[in-house]
Amino acid sequence: MKKNRDRNQRKEQFVETLKLPKDICMGAMKVTLTGNSEAWIENYRGILEYTENQILLQGKTCQACFEGTRLAIDYYTNEDMKISGCITCIRYL
Repeated sequence: MKKNRDRNQRKEQFVETLKLPKDICMGAMKVTLTGNSEAWIENYRGILEYTENQILLQGKTCQACFEGTRLAIDYYTNEDMKISGCITCIRYL
């Protein structure tokens, strides 16, 4: 466990030193918001829960929970998706 953490820290330092994009090199989720009505998510791994009030996504290193009302996934591919509705909260778990 400690070995993996050390490896991830070294990798993150390497990425920062070379000024490479973390979302691509580290597999981090990238969330882009347009107000509170739209969210574009890149680099997610899967959809864990999908209701009108909550959408839970699995990323490589964490989960992201979108909460609100009238939430809907407008489209999704293996790399990105668009969520619309009234987004009131985004939590990283």
